[in-house]
Amino acid sequence: MKPFYIAAFICAVLLNLNGISAQNKDRIIQEIQDYQNDMDLEFGDPEQSILKPEDLTDFKGLNWYPIDLNYRVTARLERTPDAQPFLMPTTTDRTPEYVQYGILHFTLNNVELQLPVYRSAQGYEDPQYADYLFCPFTDWASGDGAYGGGRYIDLRIPEGDELVLDFNQSYNPYCAYNERYSCPIPPKENDLPIRIEAGVMAFKEH
Repeated sequence: MKPFYIAAFICAVLLNLNGISAQNKDRIIQEIQDYQNDMDLEFGDPEQSILKPEDLTDFKGLNWYPIDLNYRVTARLERTPDAQPFLMPTTTDRTPEYVQYGILHFTLNNVELQLPVYRSAQGYEDPQYADYLFCPFTDWASGDGAYGGGRYIDLRIPEGDELVLDFNQSYNPYCAYNERYSCPIPPKENDLPIRIEAGVMAFKEH
């Protein structure tokens, strides 16, 4: 199954929700809906689905929170070039090496927040993912509507110091659906002290 970050980004557009025209708002909502529909199609495709056969049989789509543009914010990227690589724990004994690329600073629901973002310390074999940033997080919805192990957002390194952080495009790690996958566990500094009711919800216990 392909990673979901192929069509997940609109990092060149800086948004202020109150200043979005009705036309642009409709376009953004449609892009988010297309992203979610594509993910549903991939999960339902027997040729690439990560679901267990018994879950795939009755699969009719993932559970999504309603699209809410309040959870789509412009974040300031503070780069951390001197960060040292570290081994990130996973749901198995595997410990991939990551390095913190920077810290995202943003305001959500009138709360000022920080969220570290990471890159693979080994880089990526496929050049189209050379500017890929990994953004795992947990929040107050984790285990209470959302998957308890946290969620991920895929980002691209911007040319400047701002990017769009859209929690409507947050998704569960593969191990939320199938325990045979080994998935990074969000570091404790990626725990947001706020409830994020956007993106994909919990699937089910397995």
